[in-house]
Amino acid sequence: MELSPERPLTPDHALDIAVGIILSIVTCGLYNVYWNYREFEAMNALLGREEYRFWYWLLLTLVTCGIFHIYYEYKMGSDLYRTLKMKGHEANPNLPFIGLGLSCFGLTIVADAVYQHEINRLVDADHAL
Repeated sequence: MELSPERPLTPDHALDIAVGIILSIVTCGLYNVYWNYREFEAMNALLGREEYRFWYWLLLTLVTCGIFHIYYEYKMGSDLYRTLKMKGHEANPNLPFIGLGLSCFGLTIVADAVYQHEINRLVDADHAL
C-alpha cells in the first residue's frame, strides 16, 4: 500500500502516556476511547489520508464485542512501523504483533501506550531544535 503525502505531526499529537493510563483506569476505559480517537488523528496525519475513522471503529468494536478493535490495533502497529521505517527511525518489526498480542489478552491500554510512545517520538523528531 503506497503512502500519501503526510501532514506534519504537531505537538498536539503528543500525549502523556502515564496520564493516559491513569485516566483510562480511573474512568473505567472511557478515556481510552478518547485516547484512541487522538491516536487515529495522529495516524491519519502520518499517512496523509483519512484511513482511521473513529465512528466506524467505535461502531464495529461495539458490534463485534471488541474483536474489531484487536484488528485495528494490529493495523495501527503495522502502519506505524512502516511510517517509522520510512522516516528513518529505528522500529521494532514486531510492533503490529505486540499490539495484537496485548489486545488479545485485554491489555489494549498497554498497546495504546506503546503506540503513543512511538507517536511521541515522531512528534519530538519533527519538532527538534
